[in-house]
Amino acid sequence: MAVTFFNLSSDAGLKKLDEYLLSRSYITGYQASKDDLTVYSAIPNVSEAYVNICRWYKHIDALLRISGVSGEGSGVTVEGNAPAPSVATPPVADSKASAADEDDDDDVDLFGEETEEEKKAAEQRAAAIKKSASKKESGKSSVLLDVKPWDDETDMKKLEEAVRSVQMEGLLWGASKLVPVGYGIKKLTIMMTIVDDLVSVDNLIEDYLTVEPINEYVQSCDIVAFNKI
Repeated sequence: MAVTFFNLSSDAGLKKLDEYLLSRSYITGYQASKDDLTVYSAIPNVSEAYVNICRWYKHIDALLRISGVSGEGSGVTVEGNAPAPSVATPPVADSKASAADEDDDDDVDLFGEETEEEKKAAEQRAAAIKKSASKKESGKSSVLLDVKPWDDETDMKKLEEAVRSVQMEGLLWGASKLVPVGYGIKKLTIMMTIVDDLVSVDNLIEDYLTVEPINEYVQSCDIVAFNKI
């Protein structure tokens, strides 16, 4: 489902985006995509007053500097001072508020007037997130790894196959890219999503990615970015 943002150069537009990112690591989906780039390029400057935007913006900026963003996304649209339709952010699960108003338009307006039910739903969502954090319940994280070969003669295709061969409960490998580091050597940057209570990234590196037989190809692994989902 496509998402539309309005006037991200205004305080009202940034406030709505900040609320939208309260419980999200990315604009859509579970990995960085072209949707993030669309919104990233539409924001003229980032104020520390918008905590969630700052967190997201710095993460996307880091990915762009390191390995770029390859996800396709769902097709985000950023409008200027266009008038906002009457429907606000998508309601939480089990909400029936929008059922009577559904039509053939899949675009979602994030900047309309909030109804009482939507305000209550947002408050409940924020309270649930706070409660979850206080109890340290199991969550998910998005991790970006740098995997370095021994030298320029290392078969990078086999290196990536060896890395992806590591399978365990709570681990999902994502997009990857080869990045030149000099002297004909390339490193593998690869995304993964983990369930925090099931997978320790440090143990994954020490016990799986840098031991036999994988260390035939892998010299070292470094955590480049680590973000809660």
